[in-house]
Amino acid sequence: MRALALIALFALLASLTACSKRSTEGYPALLPMDEILTDQPLTPDPAPELEARADALRARADTMRNQ
Repeated sequence: MRALALIALFALLASLTACSKRSTEGYPALLPMDEILTDQPLTPDPAPELEARADALRARADTMRNQ
């Protein structure tokens, strides 16, 4: 029973060590709460580009429905 507990402990420590060696390159940088909670608008404003894409998708959907 003691050997089983030692093997389990070793496996746990090995898995924790393997997890800590992973790179954090693929993750975005975290922002401080003060920057997230500001009332200032986004720069540049993404709304016009998103509205243009939405209009293009609506037009494409209408074209596909009418075929």
